[in-house]
Amino acid sequence: MKRDVSARVATEIIKQLPQGTPTQEAVASALNMSVRSLQRKLAEQGQTFRHLLAETRRELALEYIRHDDIPVLEIGFRLGFTELANFSRAFKQWTGQSPLHYRQQQSYRQ
Repeated sequence: MKRDVSARVATEIIKQLPQGTPTQEAVASALNMSVRSLQRKLAEQGQTFRHLLAETRRELALEYIRHDDIPVLEIGFRLGFTELANFSRAFKQWTGQSPLHYRQQQSYRQ
């Protein structure tokens, strides 16, 4: 069964994140479609590329932060952030806490 385009885009975003922030152009090209086709297909599913990128990063960040052996700086780079400050700012928007504080609270709860 063919996966929906949102899932395919999220998978491609994950593949491209370690090289930096993926662009619509790069993801569309990897999926053998035009940017306009990608936008149209995502819109049909009530999605946008920007939202999928942010949601994919958020989900991965929450997964990675649970692993004490992965430094916060590395998590940021794995998610395509070039600066720790940018990752920290995004993480705080997602959770209301800094990555380190969130990690400490998670460790305390376990």
